[in-house]
Amino acid sequence: MIRAVRILLVLVVFCAASLTAAAESVKIRIGVLKFGTVTWEADVIRHHGLDEAEGIGLVFRELASKQATAVALQGGAVDMIVTDWFWVSRQRAAGADYTFVPYSTAVGALVVPADSPIDSLADLRGRRLGIAGGPVDKSWLLLRALARKRHDIDLNTEVEKVFGAAPLLNEQIKIGRIDAVITFWPYAARLEAAGMRRLIGVEEAGRELGIASEVPLLGYVFSEGWADAHRDEVLAFVRASRKAKEILRASDAEWERLKPLTRAEDEATLVALREAFRAGIPEQWGEAERRDARRMFEILRELGGDKLVGTTRELQAGTFWSGLSF
Repeated sequence: MIRAVRILLVLVVFCAASLTAAAESVKIRIGVLKFGTVTWEADVIRHHGLDEAEGIGLVFRELASKQATAVALQGGAVDMIVTDWFWVSRQRAAGADYTFVPYSTAVGALVVPADSPIDSLADLRGRRLGIAGGPVDKSWLLLRALARKRHDIDLNTEVEKVFGAAPLLNEQIKIGRIDAVITFWPYAARLEAAGMRRLIGVEEAGRELGIASEVPLLGYVFSEGWADAHRDEVLAFVRASRKAKEILRASDAEWERLKPLTRAEDEATLVALREAFRAGIPEQWGEAERRDARRMFEILRELGGDKLVGTTRELQAGTFWSGLSF
């Protein structure tokens, strides 16, 4: 009898250890910017238990900067981050095996004060133009390409460029220190909520430049080798992410719950952020989008050069994870 009890206890301990190991094996560590929009989706996943429903556990690690998220991924401190596929292609060209699944099609916009005389890209000549993201920001490069196509001008030489962080540039345009700003979508939404005018969205520029589909520039990025070893868990995560987006698409009440996290100063700002986020939810991801991504790469490589794409002349094979289409 005592021997049977001992055997039973051993089996219980063994099973408990196995279950614990199994639970740990499906943990996915995701590096996110502390005040970034990805934290909104992360909160929805956690609040509704979407990861647990898919049989996985997600650990969101808040980091201070985009560079910090890249370092965390490269150092093995996290399994995934959100970044753009230009970075992925550049890393693959250097020998890394990172790959990408879509997060958002939302990009940036050119915003001017409501009473500004600027009505076209040509009207930017001689103006002080704020540019968030630096000299190789994708929105800036696409609008440069469009200005060249529409007006045969190079904005790089026709405007007084003011590079800076998006929050700072928002303040600069509010007090009249700059005449227009090209900025990321959450900051453009905040300016519009404050009464400023969107002159052109980057998605409009893309369509005129021959990019017909909605190309998600930002996505979840991870090692291809890691994904091959955790394929079921990656697909489970994608399902949880898409379920969170559907909640954010359908429920205004969910956005009210998230209001403190968005740091929206008022209801108009919350609505602007909500609608901009919803507009950026990827609807499909297949060969048409991948083809247009290659077209976008060619356009931006010409203007951004090695600083944007590195020494590679083409979008690297494997940049987009082959395990996902929708």
